[in-house]
Amino acid sequence: MKNYFLTTLLILVTGLFAVQSVVIEATGTASMGDDKTRKDTMSEAKANALRNASENASTFISSETTIRDYVMEKDLVDAFSQAVVKVLEELKGEWIKDDTMGESYKITLKVEVTPKEIKDSPKKAEMAESPTAPLAVRLWTDKDKTDYKEGEKISLFMKGNKPFFARVVYVQNDGTQVQILPNPFRKDNYFEGGTVYSLPSGKDQYDLTVSPPFGSEKIIVYASTGELGDVKVENAGSVYTVGEKPEDTGVKTRGIKITKKEGKSSKAAEFDEQVLEIKTRK
Repeated sequence: MKNYFLTTLLILVTGLFAVQSVVIEATGTASMGDDKTRKDTMSEAKANALRNASENASTFISSETTIRDYVMEKDLVDAFSQAVVKVLEELKGEWIKDDTMGESYKITLKVEVTPKEIKDSPKKAEMAESPTAPLAVRLWTDKDKTDYKEGEKISLFMKGNKPFFARVVYVQNDGTQVQILPNPFRKDNYFEGGTVYSLPSGKDQYDLTVSPPFGSEKIIVYASTGELGDVKVENAGSVYTVGEKPEDTGVKTRGIKITKKEGKSSKAAEFDEQVLEIKTRK
């Protein structure tokens, strides 16, 4: 069995919304009018969907968490007004006849909304542990250092503030992506909040031992309150190798399977990505 291994430093959530985001479905509509082409109308509908996504994400966070207990309302509004909105997938686009608006274009997008970081919250540490706060997942090791030598074994730990789904990927110095969770022997990737989980543990059939290639590497945990999107993987014995380009792994993971909750007006899920920067040497 080939061992895939790493080294790491402790990473905590460094700021509210620093890496946390909301993946949400949003719809936008625009009418043709007398002075717009069909292309103009489609562009306007998309712009409306993106604006709605940011507004709906803010509403979602406010309704799903007790964020107002941790930050001022004006800070929350400001964070989402300056959010980065990234299109993950165009779900549907169609021309419709509206009795009021006439010929119109309606588009539905799946987007990721990442609010501006709120830097001055006095309760960040408390928020990272609260199950009523936005999803926050952290990783750490059993040793407080950033540099590991060949042959050293590492214990990795993971904890979220609320129930979450996770994918953990180790990116080697040569760019190879190794998915250590889920893996061929541990397919369940759902975790309870407030509980510390070890990697490896349970049914895992690999060890975390430092081995070539050496250099600057990283471990990434992708976590969400909804089931994660699928990525191409190949069985490598005790783990999987990822058959995606590094820049595509995160995008496809964000293809979250989100469903609408009863009484809610939008489909949304909280998302968090944390990266452990690591160094290995001979």
